[in-house]
Amino acid sequence: MALSNKIRECRFFANEMTQQELALAVGVTRQTIMAIEKGKYSPSLEVAFKIAAVFNKNLDEVFWYTPD
Repeated sequence: MALSNKIRECRFFANEMTQQELALAVGVTRQTIMAIEKGKYSPSLEVAFKIAAVFNKNLDEVFWYTPD
């Protein structure tokens, strides 16, 4: 399974928000945001919803699942 995301794009369009700023807004570390953004770590549902909310987007506008 592959969970993909548009976090980098969303950060860019949010006045080039940094990973650290997003991490603070969501309540995780910058390293967690970096790993999620690169697809190396799948966030919990709660964290995924929080990330989407920061960008005022629906969950499926930021994250999507592609079966293998």
